[in-house]
Amino acid sequence: MDALVEAVFRDCPGESDPAAVRELAAGTGFFRPDEVEVAVQLADEWLAKGPASGYNFIISEIGGKTVGYVCFGLIPCSLVSYDIYWVVVDRGFQGRGLGSRLLERCEQASRRLGARSVFVETSGRERYLPTRRFYLKAGYAEAARLPDFYDLGDAKIIYRKDLA
Repeated sequence: MDALVEAVFRDCPGESDPAAVRELAAGTGFFRPDEVEVAVQLADEWLAKGPASGYNFIISEIGGKTVGYVCFGLIPCSLVSYDIYWVVVDRGFQGRGLGSRLLERCEQASRRLGARSVFVETSGRERYLPTRRFYLKAGYAEAARLPDFYDLGDAKIIYRKDLA
């Protein structure tokens, strides 16, 4: 049986999750150390404040090991738009549908919380082409492209999906 079939999902981060977030984000090889620290800070913020932090998590485990997560929340000053801050899957489980399952659960939870649209951003660098294809395959459309945003030659690409 495929391990992904046995994936367990939970929406309440625990004390060990900041370390798991660090390991997952760093382990992808995609994120700079400062970006990894931001991911950990969001998990710490949730542990300190719970839902009042404004961040929501869906964490996936297989065999008791955290193998992926998504972090999302209401965009400040919006009443109906949610941002997906992080979708991270362990390298050993990438390309097997776990990211899609996390994204679907994130969209369902966002809809329940009142979202009409969900936004996600990513880099325009070549190495992020699989990430951009992932969002397009999931029904997201490019909403904006900001040249030289992250660095010279590295655009910020914003995708949008309407949930209503």
